[in-house]
Amino acid sequence: MSGRSARIWLAGATGYIGRALGRELVARGHEVTAIVRNPASSVPTGCRVLVAEVSDEASLAHALRGSEVDAVFSCLASRTGVATDAWRIDHEANARLLRLSEQAGASHFVLLSAICVQRPKLAFQRAKLAFEAELAASDLAWTVVRPTAFFKSLAGQVERIRGGRPFLMFGDGTLTACKPIGEADLAVYLADCIERGSRARRILPIGGPGPAITPLEQAELLFRLAGRPLKTRSVPVRLFDAIGAMLRPFERVSKGAAAKAELARIGRYYATESMLLWDELQQTYSADATPETGSETLESFYERVLREGLSGQELGAAKVF
Repeated sequence: MSGRSARIWLAGATGYIGRALGRELVARGHEVTAIVRNPASSVPTGCRVLVAEVSDEASLAHALRGSEVDAVFSCLASRTGVATDAWRIDHEANARLLRLSEQAGASHFVLLSAICVQRPKLAFQRAKLAFEAELAASDLAWTVVRPTAFFKSLAGQVERIRGGRPFLMFGDGTLTACKPIGEADLAVYLADCIERGSRARRILPIGGPGPAITPLEQAELLFRLAGRPLKTRSVPVRLFDAIGAMLRPFERVSKGAAAKAELARIGRYYATESMLLWDELQQTYSADATPETGSETLESFYERVLREGLSGQELGAAKVF
C-alpha cells in the first residue's frame, strides 16, 4: 500500500495509542474509519466515525456493512486485564473484527499487542496470544506489534514527586527494566506496517530510544528534573503474594474475589518482570536485543509533564500507586 491512500478501519481509536495512530494515519492521507462504542467519543480530526459495540457481533457487523476497507488496525485491549474482560475484548472482539475484515476484503491486519505476552502467566496474556495465533492462521497479510512500556505507564508517580512525596518502588528498584516508547513514535511505527512489505507476517517487539531504564533510575531522573533530592520508599513484592493468599479461598465462589486476585497477580508480574525482549537461550531479558524506534525520550516526556501536567495521558489502570 506504499505511496497510495488506503481505506482503513481503526478499532480502539479512542484509546491512548489509538488516538495517536488515528492522527498519524490521517496525516498520511489515509481514509480512516474509527470504530467507537460511544457516539460522543472524541476521535482524531479527519476520521469518519462508526458506532458499534465490538463485543457484540450483530452490532459490529451492522455498523461495518457496506464499508470498504484495505487495512485494519486493532488497538483493542481490555481495561482491567481480568479474565472475563480479557477474553471478551483481547480475544473475542478481535476475532470478530478479523472475520469481518476478511469478509470485507481487507488485505492487511495490524494488531497492537504487548511484549509481556512472551512469558504468559496471566489471563489477558493468554487471551492476546490466542488471538495472535488466529490472526497468523488467517489468509490476510498480518503484523503483530509488541511494544514495551508506554510513557504514560511510567507517569503514575509524577504527581507524588510534585507533591513532595517519595517515589514508590518494588524491592530496591532494580528488579525490572524497560525501553519505554512514546505514543507518537509508536503510532509512526504502526502506520509504517502497511507501507513496508518487510513487516508483513511478522511479530515485531519494539521499544523506544534506549538505554533500558529501571524504576530506581526513573526515580533519579524525575527528582533531578524536578530539582529535588531523591526520596524513595520500598514496597515488598510479597505484598502481592499476601493479597493473593488471602483471596485464594474465595476465588471459586466470588467473581469479585477472583477479579481482585487476578489484579494482584498482574501487579506482581509487572513488579518482577522486565518489559524487554526475552532471550530464551539465556533465560533472561535482554536490553541489547530489544529493538528501538523513535526519537522522544522518557526524559523529554518527564520534562513536559512536570511542566504542563498529565492532561491527555489518562493514566487509569497505569496509575499503580
